[in-house]
Amino acid sequence: MSLLKQIALKATGNWVVQELLAVNARTSQYLMGIGSGGNVRFSGEKGIFRLLKQKVRPPYCIFDVGSNHGQFLKLTLESVGKVDFKVHCFEPGHETFKILVESAKDDSRVKLNNIGLGKEKGEVLLYCESFGSGLASLTQRKLDHLNIDFSKSETIEIDTIDNYCLENSIGHIHLLKIDIEGHELDALLGARGMFASKSVDIVTFEFGGCNIDTRTFFQDFWRFFKEVDFALFRVTPSGYLHPLKSYKEIFEQFRTINFLALANR
Repeated sequence: MSLLKQIALKATGNWVVQELLAVNARTSQYLMGIGSGGNVRFSGEKGIFRLLKQKVRPPYCIFDVGSNHGQFLKLTLESVGKVDFKVHCFEPGHETFKILVESAKDDSRVKLNNIGLGKEKGEVLLYCESFGSGLASLTQRKLDHLNIDFSKSETIEIDTIDNYCLENSIGHIHLLKIDIEGHELDALLGARGMFASKSVDIVTFEFGGCNIDTRTFFQDFWRFFKEVDFALFRVTPSGYLHPLKSYKEIFEQFRTINFLALANR
């Protein structure tokens, strides 16, 4: 061990320095997009639309899977502008859907669906701490450490992306956004047909604490996108999309992060 390392180890062996190191680590990670993905206004997700305009010509077909109260929808309407496009929104929670309707009514470019998307069609329970919540998940999360009680539930309808596209004559998705509280991989698995036919261009998805409860890892997403020949990027608060060249275990960070996957074709 070098003398410099020995000095560093000795100097950091106390509570004060450890707390300072923790603050520095959190700040650095935030600027990398780790822990900054929860608020669409400050997550850098606007950079996704710059990429969409660079890579794809309108008219656009956009899927907003997990629309919640319409936060991403609002960003979409602001960012895409006056070009021709259609946004298909999916929000399964009944009270949450009512709020979504109020934020998007009377806009012919928006199609609202009171359903969720997953790996197979059916009816399931949606758990939450309160109806209309943005935390609702198909998994009954254990959040007692945050004083959140996931004791409420409601029955919702689930479809698959492949089936929805078939029934609605949708041949191509230019931007697929998925934020469904730990079940993002399920929605991707329900779109295998669209990926196999090279009918999806860009995917953006959220990863974070929900994936602890659902026991899904970033490695699972890495393998899925490698199989369908997509490149992966981490979305940073600046809007910069940082390329991830190979899988690393350090990517398993369970604080809210947004990732983008881009078809290599």
